[in-house]
Amino acid sequence: METNGHEHVIEVTDLRRVYGGGFEAVRGISFSVRRGEIFALLGTNGAGKTSTVELLEGLARPAGGRVRVLGHDPYTDRAAVRPRTGVMLQEGGFPSELTVAETARMWSGCVSGARPPAEVLALVGLETKAGTRVKQLSGGQRRRLDLALALLGDPEVLFLDEPSTGLDAEGRRATWELVSALRDGGTTVLLTTHYLEEAENLADRLAIMHEGRIATSGTPAEVTAAEPSRISFELPDGYHVGDLPPLGELGVTGHETDGRTVRLRTRELQRTATALLVWAERARVGLHRLDVRSASLEEAFLHIAENVSAEQATGTTTKEYAA
Repeated sequence: METNGHEHVIEVTDLRRVYGGGFEAVRGISFSVRRGEIFALLGTNGAGKTSTVELLEGLARPAGGRVRVLGHDPYTDRAAVRPRTGVMLQEGGFPSELTVAETARMWSGCVSGARPPAEVLALVGLETKAGTRVKQLSGGQRRRLDLALALLGDPEVLFLDEPSTGLDAEGRRATWELVSALRDGGTTVLLTTHYLEEAENLADRLAIMHEGRIATSGTPAEVTAAEPSRISFELPDGYHVGDLPPLGELGVTGHETDGRTVRLRTRELQRTATALLVWAERARVGLHRLDVRSASLEEAFLHIAENVSAEQATGTTTKEYAA
């Protein structure tokens, strides 16, 4: 399938997964991932991310719907899909007494057309740890080993489950650079992450899951555009909110006050900020602690999380969100 010249290498249609007892963890989701794209799957705890990724990896059969990876069913055509994919699980579970180099050599024997183990260890910055036993590695170093082994087969499609968990800031940035370089080289990457900054920096497109469904999806910019921008400032001495120009005329969709601090919400950030500054100039007053910012992915995510909490507290049924 071709769309705008980019082949969809992952296609998910009305996907469902049901566990024993009838619990439906994935409730009819659809999305696609293009070749050479980084796609992030986000969600609140229990949203169904891991259940979805396991179906894409061919570890279980869907209860309903359709999955295609590189044109094949990853469960029934596992022999055709597995050699062309790399998988980084949340925990590798490698023998603790083996060294890093021994672990990589052992794993390479299970991979078709494996790259030299020393090459992938260098990619993730573990070349100096080749002789170190796995049990002596830090948590972050183990995550880098997990990533190295996922890259041994030079995969066309790479599944990354929480790739930077346990890494320090430097290690996280290095991992982002490596994943971006893989994407630029044509590798398709699907990742799950709890680090919203990671998704915002890496993902070409993303989907946020909520109770087994896709709550919202699109580019990071498209997802954050659904949330209002914010402007906050301290009122000048002697002024009150009522002294400001009519907020509706400024494009303000909502506001709140905390003492002298005013916080405005707007979907027309430039218009609102300009009108506010023009008013301040004409009134010859300063707006102290002025903070103007666009909506963030974190705000979009928290908006969905707040809906989860509200529904659980009130016992209301889950809303249907547009994908």
